[in-house]
Amino acid sequence: MHVEAKIMSAHVHADCVALALSPDNGEFMTVEVLGGRVVAKISGGSLRSMIATVDDYLMNLSVSERLC
Repeated sequence: MHVEAKIMSAHVHADCVALALSPDNGEFMTVEVLGGRVVAKISGGSLRSMIATVDDYLMNLSVSERLC
């Protein structure tokens, strides 16, 4: 099974948030800025791994938003 998700979130400092999240970019996730929004594209081989990845991403997103 292959699972994909896209999470879009608006931020006042979207560039800063995306930069803070960029270390997570890799084989299973990419983060970019599109018009003041941070867009994360996440993929995984199972629903369980996708849930874990999305959970980690949302925690990191929350921290990045507070830092920026």
